[in-house]
Amino acid sequence: MDERETLMLGGLTPFTTIDFPGRLAAVVFCQGCPWRCSYCHNPHLLTARTVSQAPSLSWEAVLAWLETRCGLLDGIVFSGGEPLLQRGLPQAAASVRDMGFAVALHTAGPYPQRLERILPLVDWVGFDIKAPFDAYYSVTGATGSKARESLAMLLSSGVNHELRFTLAPALDSNAIIRLADELAGLGVQRLVLQIHRKHGQSDPVPAEQLLAAVAERIPDFMVR
Repeated sequence: MDERETLMLGGLTPFTTIDFPGRLAAVVFCQGCPWRCSYCHNPHLLTARTVSQAPSLSWEAVLAWLETRCGLLDGIVFSGGEPLLQRGLPQAAASVRDMGFAVALHTAGPYPQRLERILPLVDWVGFDIKAPFDAYYSVTGATGSKARESLAMLLSSGVNHELRFTLAPALDSNAIIRLADELAGLGVQRLVLQIHRKHGQSDPVPAEQLLAAVAERIPDFMVR
């Protein structure tokens, strides 16, 4: 099957109340990501597949299963990995909308042009900020220019969203303040700081002074 007509999948969560605010949803995990963040929560989803490498879970099987969930679930979340890596994502989003589901997207924004195509089809975006944009390479192995372009596009789109930032071990307090300044300059009003977790253990919560400094710049700021 043509890559524009399907998705390469790495898993499915059949029910969640936390991944799509205000919705009872299922999460479709797309396989593959162009970045290599050291703290990645789903490292098994990093390596991409091709159509010839048939996944154990097919998009066609997921669509058939979703038919049985109509009226029971409110929405579908496309997560990953990085969903924008999938050329079939717009068609997949359109298909689930036609079935009556709301659509959410979890992305870090590495492909601005693909994000532009999918935004009219989604109801909510969870956007992951990795670092100050000039420090992206230290976290992702890639520059931050595409992420910045995608974020600006999301902010101007009017699509409901949440910006999340995971405190990576490579970033110090100065980098976090610099990021808060950059986001405030873009007009960001809300930011969620996610504490880095590894093997079930959480890194310490940043100092109160640092959290207060971020809150001064971003009006609606919280730690999760």
